Amino acid sequence: MYRSLIPVILAGGKGERFWPLSRSYRPKQFLSLDGSGKTLLQSTAERLLPLAEEGWARLWAVTSAPLAEGVRGQLQGLYWDNLLVEPEGRDTAPAVAWAALEIARRYGEDAVVGFFPADHWIGDQVAFEKTIRAAISLAIATDAIVTLGVRPTYPATGYGYIEQGQPVGIFGRLLTYRVSRFTEKPDWWTAQSFLSSGRYSWNSGMFIFRAGVFLRQLKKHAEEIFIPLKEKGPAAYPELPKTSIDYALMEKTELGFVLPAEFGWDDLGDWNSLERLLKGDKPNVEFANHVGMDTYRTILYDTDPEEVIVTIGLEDVVVVRDRNVTLIVKKHRTQEIKQVLKILQDDPKYRPLL
Repeated sequence: MYRSLIPVILAGGKGERFWPLSRSYRPKQFLSLDGSGKTLLQSTAERLLPLAEEGWARLWAVTSAPLAEGVRGQLQGLYWDNLLVEPEGRDTAPAVAWAALEIARRYGEDAVVGFFPADHWIGDQVAFEKTIRAAISLAIATDAIVTLGVRPTYPATGYGYIEQGQPVGIFGRLLTYRVSRFTEKPDWWTAQSFLSSGRYSWNSGMFIFRAGVFLRQLKKHAEEIFIPLKEKGPAAYPELPKTSIDYALMEKTELGFVLPAEFGWDDLGDWNSLERLLKGDKPNVEFANHVGMDTYRTILYDTDPEEVIVTIGLEDVVVVRDRNVTLIVKKHRTQEIKQVLKILQDDPKYRPLL
């Protein structure tokens, strides 16, 4: 059983942990970070178009007002009516809810909708499409809100985890489970126990469901989001809570299903992601003219091809140079970049750096 999908790209994120390369006018999804030469947003659209029966006519995107022009520039085939521009960022729950309402209005409540972050890396397109088609079949056959799980390969502490509950059947040759619980970014020992148990998947942040099923569940569990958007549309944004779809609905619904899959995935959450994807057997990951002595396991990025970065005796460090900012940080502390940005935000003389 297979029906065409209406894919929706969530393209409003800031990607702050990739600062200073990612800035307010050039967020992470507008960057080329995976070695493909395409931006993450363009790669996401290219990945989803084969799953949309009418191609660009059925591909949607949600973004924020400051990024709308950039999204249109990057996705030149996108129909303007298929781009929803949020008046302000309120996290993923309002974005998903508004898009589901608009799609249900245009195509009916039986329309199968999928939501996909704009800034992920997928390693195996064939396996990805197989997984999406299995999720579509599950969403059609049952009142399922399907989340795509990724089988963990190491005890990651920067990802959310989904515990697999009771198995419910095989779709597209993939065994599917009810969601037992979500756990957000556990410590290493907990993540290791999750990995060893074989009962957990990484939470990919990708969801597939029939629009009407989702909206009925949203009305039941998060009417503070559903009712204002239903009545006022985007004009309701200032009164909406700022919350993720996981917290607003997925942790509450009894219709949550997880489909664990293996298609090579990374959410490209911070600079360390580049090492996972690109290092191979090289001593360092280099997007720069670099001359180094005794430098290992270091990530170097420079946007100016005429500059040279020289290092001596560095290990496990990230060095990023972009115009008027140089960032030097230990790899295990890259999560703290967001804290530095708050310090810069509080000082007017540094705000142009953001």
